[in-house]
Amino acid sequence: MKRRPLRACGATAALSVALLLSACTHDLAAGPAGTSAVDGRDTLGDPLFPALGNGGYDVRHYALGLDYDVRHGSLDATARLTATARQRLASFSLDLHGLKVTGVQVNGERAEFSRRGDKLRVRPASALPKGRTFRTTVAYEGHPTDFADPDGSKEGWVRTADGAFVVGEPAGSQTWFPGNHHPSDKATYDIAVTVPKGYTAVANGELKKSAAAKDGAARTFRWHSGEPMASYLATATIGKFRVRTGRTEEGVPLYVAVDPKEAAKSARPLARLPEIVSWESKLFGRYPFSSAGAIVDHPPRSIDYALETQTKPIYSGAPDEVTVVHEMAHQWFGDSVTPKTWQDIWLNEGFATYAEWLWAEEHGGKSPQRQFDAHYRLPAGDALWDFPPGRPGKAENVMDTPVYERGAMVLQQLRNAVGDRTFFRILKEWPAAHRHGNAGSKEFIAFCEQRAHKDLTGLFDAWLYGEGKPGRTY
Repeated sequence: MKRRPLRACGATAALSVALLLSACTHDLAAGPAGTSAVDGRDTLGDPLFPALGNGGYDVRHYALGLDYDVRHGSLDATARLTATARQRLASFSLDLHGLKVTGVQVNGERAEFSRRGDKLRVRPASALPKGRTFRTTVAYEGHPTDFADPDGSKEGWVRTADGAFVVGEPAGSQTWFPGNHHPSDKATYDIAVTVPKGYTAVANGELKKSAAAKDGAARTFRWHSGEPMASYLATATIGKFRVRTGRTEEGVPLYVAVDPKEAAKSARPLARLPEIVSWESKLFGRYPFSSAGAIVDHPPRSIDYALETQTKPIYSGAPDEVTVVHEMAHQWFGDSVTPKTWQDIWLNEGFATYAEWLWAEEHGGKSPQRQFDAHYRLPAGDALWDFPPGRPGKAENVMDTPVYERGAMVLQQLRNAVGDRTFFRILKEWPAAHRHGNAGSKEFIAFCEQRAHKDLTGLFDAWLYGEGKPGRTY
């Protein structure tokens, strides 16, 4: 994600407190003390967002049916989750913010459920054995909302004049569907969105069908994502868009939806989208998904950022060319290869920022080394050195300057240490080795050392984990 200027919408203090508090509450429906071995852990243990997710199961597929009333901002929805139990489960939880749950079934049988904060606790009619694949259906309704950041920006289901701007990093997806909302649990998706006539609903993956209701008053858009996706990358953005389709030189299908208010300013940067996909494919390896594209919306002024929603990054207003480069680089770094925890978000943002530096050099701008030098000249008291990119420390830091800029500086130092040949091999082979999976900083360091045939401990200790401004360069 990229905020203008060079900051991203990230964890908020208010949201962080809410998540931390909900991690400490006890759900009375979960059973007596000592039953946690069969109730599923109400957390996946994220060091920065400990309340997110559930460790008792792994979601394989989400089938979401959404019926949105644009005029009234109301949602009538059904979520069907196919998951595998990682332990014996007498009950389990899903993350869901707001919205009224009207019924839950597990494997076709009615299940008991209760709410506590942003956790929906589900108790099946009978316990689920370890290793069993099970299907959970949740019917829900209400007015989806958003989370407000301390600086006024928002995430989640953000209502707009003509629909909704839907973004989920790091926890906003729970505002519109129940799930295991942690980046380590990736799944495939089918998203069907019914909207009034004249509106378009854009989600991830490929549009399989668009059909009008018999009375012509509404239309349903059916989207399919066949490659695994972290829930924070899902979208179901709704508006009155101009849509165009096409293909890259390599044959990757493109779907671009633009709010008419942003069409003129968007035309030039989006015209370079096929070129950007092709250029990044040469650097980072084969494009990891079956389609690409963009969504350019015209949301409220409180929204001023872009997010790398899988296959179709979403932009709050017309993007510039560099922002398109940044968000498309995330398709490899962040979307295909997703961090195991939010602690390792630099593996998303550092690489995407470094892609900007490479693009600038390719088009007559500063080289990455000159970009590095300009940053390194900043004094020790500058915000760039507030915390190390590999150890943000607090939830509100995950989208701050060091994650982006110093994250890219880590990569330039790596390049200097291993040489261009090995460095550009790493840029291709890292996303290939973990394609459609999860990986963390430890895996990345080991991967680099293996490719370079040398110990890189000093480099990463200083640049990725070291406090303050590092005293040496490589």
